[in-house]
Amino acid sequence: MAVTGIKEHMEVIGADGVHIGTVDQVDGARIKLTRKDSGEGSHRGHHHYISTSLVAEVEGDRVRLSANSDVAVMFEEEEEPGKT
Repeated sequence: MAVTGIKEHMEVIGADGVHIGTVDQVDGARIKLTRKDSGEGSHRGHHHYISTSLVAEVEGDRVRLSANSDVAVMFEEEEEPGKT
């Protein structure tokens, strides 16, 4: 899947249509999600990343992943401490 159509502020959803996050930017082979979608507890306030290999399609202002939301979040990578 070509990721050239992925833009800042697009919604990222699972194959089941459930909201996973909002695109901050494409960083190489990963989609960097905004901090506001970072979760709770120790995950709060950190950027998370989703591999572009999970992208099934870009439709309008949404990036649909090939995995359901509950599975896709298991593949999220957390930002390294000290990075922004």
